Amino acid sequence: MGDFLLRSNDMIQFTCAPAIVPMLAAPIPLIGTGTTVMIGGQPAALMGDELPPSIAGPMPYTQPPFVTPGMGKILKIMLTPQELTKQTEQGKQMLLKGAQFTATFQVSAPAMQPNPPAPPVPDPQLMKTFQVQFITTNMNVQAS
Repeated sequence: MGDFLLRSNDMIQFTCAPAIVPMLAAPIPLIGTGTTVMIGGQPAALMGDELPPSIAGPMPYTQPPFVTPGMGKILKIMLTPQELTKQTEQGKQMLLKGAQFTATFQVSAPAMQPNPPAPPVPDPQLMKTFQVQFITTNMNVQAS
């Protein structure tokens, strides 16, 4: 047996520590775009659905001691074969619960560390790696 298939309203959870990205603090619902497969009345989540539109744009972040917020965005979510089925009739793979995987966060404006009376010090780390996992309520439909 395979792993559980993901669908609309299943979640993606980011672990960002030591960075703090408020928009990624709570699990975020997926929006499945599968049109040929429904799971419990919800569209299946396909490759490409792993980045919900609500977090596709720039987001504020801090990372102690850089407490003045900066901006960045998720550059890439690196799915492994454990999170994907074979190609479907729609031409895309379906997402599986799988295990933990990683995502990269590209800083566009670094967070700053106050340094009075000198100028603030910018966060030197312009690429951050987060741990990611899917959370599903589907306990019935698995990939074969």
